[in-house]
Amino acid sequence: MLDQSLGGGFANPPVEAAQAFRAALSAMARPGRIETLSGARAPAPVSPAAAALVLMLCDGETPLFLAPGHDGQDIRDWIAFHTGAPIVAAQDAQFALGGWDALAPLSRFAVGTSEYPDRSATLIVELERLSATGARLTGPGIRDEAFLDVPEAAAFQANHRLFPLGWDTYFTAADQLAALPRSTQLETI
Repeated sequence: MLDQSLGGGFANPPVEAAQAFRAALSAMARPGRIETLSGARAPAPVSPAAAALVLMLCDGETPLFLAPGHDGQDIRDWIAFHTGAPIVAAQDAQFALGGWDALAPLSRFAVGTSEYPDRSATLIVELERLSATGARLTGPGIRDEAFLDVPEAAAFQANHRLFPLGWDTYFTAADQLAALPRSTQLETI
């Protein structure tokens, strides 16, 4: 039997990485829009969308934090084989992967500095499902308004108040992806 860490990468890396990049870019540029992203399989519980994001975003110089529930030896081996990304503590991460509750407290993730607001973390939050309902989103990339069911509106409202600092977020569920950049205003209805 093939070692689980060796499989699950992109079958056609140039094409699938480009498709993943396009979906991730489109999701971040249009907050609340749900994209389809597949082509990768990591060990459970990592979704195909999250696996594709990790393959596309991480390399040997990209510090990655794995939250409890996503920090297992099979996942570490898969990441090491496919990306070489170093697994680090939350405060040192450029990217963080896990369920919403497992990523808490969010205050430990980098939000950038006034000189370098881009030196912040990007959270990859695994959810059971994505839905274009719930919180009302406005701001850059949104024509009038968009809607996205987020796990905790207050956390994203507080993060937006830090703008231009703050972390950005990708939400993944199965082969679906949505994003919520720090520039997006969120209100509950």
